[in-house]
Amino acid sequence: MLHAAVARTAEGKFRQSVVIGEHVLVADEHHDLGGDDAGPTPHELLLAALGSCISMTMKVYAERKGWPLERCEVTVSMSEEGNATTFHRKIVLSGPLDDGQRARILEIAGKCPVHKTLSNPIVIQDS
Repeated sequence: MLHAAVARTAEGKFRQSVVIGEHVLVADEHHDLGGDDAGPTPHELLLAALGSCISMTMKVYAERKGWPLERCEVTVSMSEEGNATTFHRKIVLSGPLDDGQRARILEIAGKCPVHKTLSNPIVIQDS
């Protein structure tokens, strides 16, 4: 079950307390934008969501196949040009994988649920 994320204003100009189920996170903006840099920015949280989902998906797939994937490292950044946003990902796989296993795991990276969500049309609706 997916918990809703509840963001509430906190101290400081931009700081937010974000509650997701039993977890409490802090979101903020960097000093150069007038924030306190008390936590990741909203865009950085989005990058973390995509990167962690890609890594989880590859790890679970390799485990299910019994492949010797020891570690996944996913770095995600983004750039914006006009109305287009591009997510840049760098994936490093560690372990004695053969070329076929490595290629298949990298293919599976694009099938993570967050990647699918961001690749589909998105509607934001008030309730």
